[in-house]
Amino acid sequence: MDGFRNFGFLLKDLTQLYVRRFEQHATHLGMTLPQCKVLAKLAQNEGISQARLAELAEVDPMTLVRILDRMEADGWVERRPDPNDRRARRLHMKSKAVPLVEAIWRLADTTRAETFAGVSKDEREVFIGLLGRLHANLSAAAGAPKQNLAAVPDTAAGRPARKQGKQDGAQPGDQKTKGKAATPSRGNAAGKRGTTSSARAA
Repeated sequence: MDGFRNFGFLLKDLTQLYVRRFEQHATHLGMTLPQCKVLAKLAQNEGISQARLAELAEVDPMTLVRILDRMEADGWVERRPDPNDRRARRLHMKSKAVPLVEAIWRLADTTRAETFAGVSKDEREVFIGLLGRLHANLSAAAGAPKQNLAAVPDTAAGRPARKQGKQDGAQPGDQKTKGKAATPSRGNAAGKRGTTSSARAA
């Protein structure tokens, strides 16, 4: 298969391998990649809302609630009242989680080093730059208007679809009247029978 056409499959496989390898390193921490992302993003964005953290960590809101509940129970994070909204809560990391975040970044460095083994610094920079451009392309495409597929003509084997009610030049109603012209009506038949009887009587 052409390598360029195989790009999507290769990218997906690479992502899965990277995640699997990171989680192998994180086994002794007892954490998954989504949990590590939540804590790392919170460390970089102290005091953010739960909804915003879900966006940054790319975690489903309901899943994030369970993750935060566990972290709060373990004494890693805390929910504080939002001074501007009594119904909302702001998230903060506690000092107990600082060594854990440092360990997460070390694991990320190790996994990244394994991934780029044998790749020069210049090649890494070019690769990261290209990924950024591809990311921007897809982000822009996702926001573009979708093609109106309903406007595409209904065709079969490259031929325009036939219109209903018109086949081979026939007009609507032709099939109903076809062949009836040769069939005498009841009135005509009765008239013919009356003429015959009069002739016999004469």
